[in-house]
Amino acid sequence: MAVSDALLTAAKVALIFAIGFPLLMYLVQDRLIFMPRPLPDSQRAAIANPPVESLFIQAPDGTRLHAWHVRAAPASRLVMYFGGNAEEVSWMLHEAGNRIPAASWLLVDYRGYGSSGGSPSETALVADALQWHDQLSKTYPTIHVFGRSLGSGVAVQLAAQRPVAGVILVAPFDSMVEVGKHHYPFLPVGWMLRHRFDSAAAAPRITAPLLCVVAGRDEIIPAARSQRLYEAWGGPKRWVALEGAGHNSTDEHASYWPSILAFLK
Repeated sequence: MAVSDALLTAAKVALIFAIGFPLLMYLVQDRLIFMPRPLPDSQRAAIANPPVESLFIQAPDGTRLHAWHVRAAPASRLVMYFGGNAEEVSWMLHEAGNRIPAASWLLVDYRGYGSSGGSPSETALVADALQWHDQLSKTYPTIHVFGRSLGSGVAVQLAAQRPVAGVILVAPFDSMVEVGKHHYPFLPVGWMLRHRFDSAAAAPRITAPLLCVVAGRDEIIPAARSQRLYEAWGGPKRWVALEGAGHNSTDEHASYWPSILAFLK
């Protein structure tokens, strides 16, 4: 093969890769951002025993949504919890009830997760969070929102659109676009990404107090992304760095739950 032919072939391969790989990533981005973890009905029924309730509501589009409700007495304060992208939140039932027994909890199943129907998207998750808030605010005059990783994006959007007493964010990010650019610097993430979760844009108009808990060795969300969100926050705020913790081991750190308990008090 002549040198010119070899160069032409290499150029074609490079062009196919340059077009094909971004297109592939665009098509599979939902699978990278959302990793639904369904829970069989039999397992859900076995878990739902007092003080744990299995709650269902119906979204305007007909989707059946589920959340776990852990009641505490008196019923004056609620913590709404939004988990990570691969998190089935029923594991938090024991932790929530034992670590923070003075508050009631609502552990929200995203669409496609746990016992909720439908498929997840940024628009749907935020709309569902607002609906849960509107439903539970009839019972609880004081509501805190708690978001971990992906859930921080949902919690921030909720806090920007509804009155909340405080916001707890664990391993949060300023925007999904910036996180994507960090992990895929060779891709045009800015125009590819459908689910942008632009928390930094919403943060300046939120006046509720913030507790920002960051893992010292977070391999998924760079500290700079959490820091930018923290700096943009419009209300009082506290930064807690969990030295030595990774993205998925924050709750194992000795300072994790004491920091949350102190903030809620």
